[in-house]
Amino acid sequence: MHNLTLTRRHLLSALGLGTGAAALAACTGPVSASDGGSEAAGNLRSGFSQAALGEIPSEYAGRTNILFWAPWTGGLFEAMSEQFAMFNEAQSDIYAAIESVGGYADLNTAFTAALQARAVPDMVCFPEMQWLQFYFAGALAPLDPHFDDEWNLDVYLENFTEESKAEDQTFVVPFARSTPLFYYNKTLFNDLGLPVDTQYTWSQLRELGSEISSVSSAGQPIKTFAYSSGDAWFANSWLWAFDGVWSDGFDVMPDEEKVRELMTFANEWVHVDGNAYMAQAAHTDFQTGLVAAVHGSTASMRGLTEAVDFELGAAFMPGEVNQPPTVPTGGSGFSMVRSESQERQDATAELLRFLARPEVSGKWHIDSGYVPIVKAAQDEPEVQELHASDPNFTVAIQQLENAQTVAPVNWFNSGTASLSEAFARLTGDNGDIQESIDTLRGEYESLLEDNREDLEAVGVQ
Repeated sequence: MHNLTLTRRHLLSALGLGTGAAALAACTGPVSASDGGSEAAGNLRSGFSQAALGEIPSEYAGRTNILFWAPWTGGLFEAMSEQFAMFNEAQSDIYAAIESVGGYADLNTAFTAALQARAVPDMVCFPEMQWLQFYFAGALAPLDPHFDDEWNLDVYLENFTEESKAEDQTFVVPFARSTPLFYYNKTLFNDLGLPVDTQYTWSQLRELGSEISSVSSAGQPIKTFAYSSGDAWFANSWLWAFDGVWSDGFDVMPDEEKVRELMTFANEWVHVDGNAYMAQAAHTDFQTGLVAAVHGSTASMRGLTEAVDFELGAAFMPGEVNQPPTVPTGGSGFSMVRSESQERQDATAELLRFLARPEVSGKWHIDSGYVPIVKAAQDEPEVQELHASDPNFTVAIQQLENAQTVAPVNWFNSGTASLSEAFARLTGDNGDIQESIDTLRGEYESLLEDNREDLEAVGVQ
């Protein structure tokens, strides 16, 4: 995966748009085709046709076709495809097609190219606040005109609905939402007499290294923890645990000493203690017993549960100065793409309404591990049965009270890429800590300044 550094300026440049187009989109309300309003301000956009669909099954011929580019592969894509199949069978007017484009970064690249080519999907799904980049570029349609008493933001968990709006309009409905979790080999911890079912601190885990490394796997001492090359999302919680912040509005790293303490900890755990390391595939190493603990999304829950041959432990993210720490909201929600078709937008809204049914949301939670984002889904009998039989699935819900939106500097794909690279240099290459801080600060400051106008328009100060 190549490193993406998409900023507002880069995106607008790629789309052949000036800053005025984004500013107009940010300051005006939605209009429909029949409103006859400014096209730049409305939910429709002439000349933006539907991207190519695959073969449409004969039983769905003659319906209104809509297309979703999914940022998932493997089991998550299979679970999402099942939801689409349920929708296609549940009514006779709409055929919803789903295509995997890889991961979130792949979707970022593919959607940018689609906008430039003016052949777009009808629905997309970007992580956390990264949809704002495309809102700034006028690529997304407001959802509010489709809401009614039965389907609106009130049906979803409050932790995630504030991330759905810009300029008092809704551009995202939550769906695959999550928090990071700490996963550990509970069987190993029990065998060694180490604490389980508890709230860990990073220092405590570091102190357990000598006991854990006394056991071997595949002829090698077991490591305590595996970092990866893409840990930016988790790094929000790491720094909150050390009582720091990556940015406060436009002020980058207001307390640099907290960042230095965190980076020193990670670097020394790997390159002094030798009980942590940067893995190419951390979850694979965890499944095969090479490492005792990893972190991951709640969406990793189902896959890890089925993949490991030991008892899986799931816990809140480790704390340090703050115990338990704040954790970032994560995962993604659905956005509707501005295109030339009101009919397809109305059909897309019907799909979103279907996916918000309690029984459908509950099934997605069971199949994936993402939090049951629709409030009523937690009352579904199958969901209650799951939580009674496997308490790991309850941990993410319990941790929700500690969840909050990440700093604006990490709303951007380029910001998360810079943060991941900073830690990869420390844990993978034993890089210089002050140099990593200075590099990250420079990249963060450039990003915020590049997007200052739009961030101020959505309330960042």
